[in-house]
Amino acid sequence: MASTMYQRDPRAGLFLGGTRSSGAEVRDANVAACQTVSNILKSSLGPVGLDKMLVDNVGDVTITNDGATILSLLEVAHPAARILVSLATQQDKEVGDGTTSVVLLASELLRRANELVRNKIHPTTVITGYRLACKEACRFMAEQLSTKVDKLGKDSLVNVAKTSMSSKILAADDDFFAPLAVDAMLAVKTINAKGEKKYPVKAVNVLKAHGKSARESFMVKGYALNCTVASHAMKLKVNNAKIACLDMNLAKQRMHLGVHITIDDPEQLEAIRARESEITLERVRKILAAGANVILTTKGIDDLCLKEFVEAGAMAVRRCRKEDLRRIAKATGATLISSLANLEGEETFESSSLGFAEEVSQERISDDELILVKGTKIVNSSSIILRGANDYMLDEMERALHDALSIIKRTLESGSVVPGGGAVETALSIYLENFATTLGSREQLAIAEFASALLTIPKTLALNAAKDSTDLVAKLRAYHNAAQNVSINDPKRNLMFYGLDLINGKVIDNKQQGVLEPTISKIKSLKSALEAATSLLRIDDSIQVAPERKEEVDPHGH
Repeated sequence: MASTMYQRDPRAGLFLGGTRSSGAEVRDANVAACQTVSNILKSSLGPVGLDKMLVDNVGDVTITNDGATILSLLEVAHPAARILVSLATQQDKEVGDGTTSVVLLASELLRRANELVRNKIHPTTVITGYRLACKEACRFMAEQLSTKVDKLGKDSLVNVAKTSMSSKILAADDDFFAPLAVDAMLAVKTINAKGEKKYPVKAVNVLKAHGKSARESFMVKGYALNCTVASHAMKLKVNNAKIACLDMNLAKQRMHLGVHITIDDPEQLEAIRARESEITLERVRKILAAGANVILTTKGIDDLCLKEFVEAGAMAVRRCRKEDLRRIAKATGATLISSLANLEGEETFESSSLGFAEEVSQERISDDELILVKGTKIVNSSSIILRGANDYMLDEMERALHDALSIIKRTLESGSVVPGGGAVETALSIYLENFATTLGSREQLAIAEFASALLTIPKTLALNAAKDSTDLVAKLRAYHNAAQNVSINDPKRNLMFYGLDLINGKVIDNKQQGVLEPTISKIKSLKSALEAATSLLRIDDSIQVAPERKEEVDPHGH
């Protein structure tokens, strides 16, 4: 029925052409598509997960085990699988880590829901049950499993960063990179208008430099730019810097193409040339007159203007990245200016569009010269310079560091952590199983399936570590069951923080071992996975319009 044309389908009505699949068929197709996507990511989950090598149509190679990166590079055609790809991207934006687990969870929830629907339980009932389960799970996690960061001290931040790095390329050097990431994040603390503490990840600039080993990476206070001053005659250090951020070319103005000037005197030609030079020099003088002593531009600066800058004792840097300039403008309070023209049509440069920093200097770091902007006025910034053997390694290090920084930001802003290593999922699974039996309605089955779906995370973790997943997960469940059936003051209550130690294949207390994740990351991933699964579960009909047939035109006109 699904593949028939609309004319033959009694429900088709007036549609012409195209295919329609409905009911179990479309659900099975959606589940199969989502399973395919999650199977790609499955083996890359956890501290012993493996990497994927992705080659695009131009032949560029990316080697990574970051879920969001893998999915963003895949060209997914199936509409249901695309929802999972956008889910991973969303998780990456919101939390920064946990992208792989959120996709695995969503596809497992969908698969189990489909089984329930096959057994004649209505999708709406399943969705209601799932929603209730998610709500209870989040409540239980926030009340029972999470610990305030203040109780654990700064070490907990380092441990959170280590947990995030454990599944990435930085795992071997996490004792070096975790404190580095925490220091960089603490250095950019700002307090917004409402009095909340904020830690913007974008205020940490990550630069990559070839050579040396990963352990020779370092952090610099201030915003580092991978550029050098435009002329050797310039100062290499400016104190109390007033920074002009420009997005324009400070070179001799040439006439635009298509402009015709008819002259009858050769001296007029000279006058035109002189005026061309003068226009740019006037701009430069206006910028300097506003008090700017550091000029950063995304385009070029020619020799004529350089002379002006050198004589004025200013520091000019050309060909900066626009993204860097935007961040510097934000940090120093400057405005990125792309044209000096004002509303009256005259060219002016206001001193209000300058940014302030205590010091701008050019420093030699390893083989590269970098411009450092220190003591920015509005947002403090810090930079991490990564060293590594080759491009692939540096790119993967940058991705790993970005995840770690995002996770530290979430921990600092939300202020509570939960144990990692499958501890949360197992605890929630046991809790929801017990909770399901207290309900007398149909949702009971959906909640029990939600509980079983959560176990996919510890099972996959153990499987990737080449350990016996059935044995380990059974042991873990026994521990958590014991913890939840005793009173609050019983010492067995601490078994609630037990999770997997995948290196040794044992069950250990992850809170003591420092395997921690921010609570908000877990809550967000549960909610996102639920949303994705329910939105796919609601679909019971898929209509695909047949592509238009273009009539072939004979080029020879026969």
